[in-house]
Amino acid sequence: MSIGFWQIAIVAVLIVLLFGRGKISSLMGDVAKGIKSFKKGMASDPTEESPTKNITENQDSKNQDSNNKD
Repeated sequence: MSIGFWQIAIVAVLIVLLFGRGKISSLMGDVAKGIKSFKKGMASDPTEESPTKNITENQDSKNQDSNNKD
């Protein structure tokens, strides 16, 4: 037994009746904002230095300074 057009139409009508058209459109808007934010994050410049790299470099320089003081 496959799902037909009428079953999908009935489910869609029930969802609209339960949540209302405004609630569904605002939800879809939030989903779109999330997708755009995710894509923007994925498209960020990979040549930028990562914060963990800077932390590691700072720790190495502190270790060298403490070794030089001894």
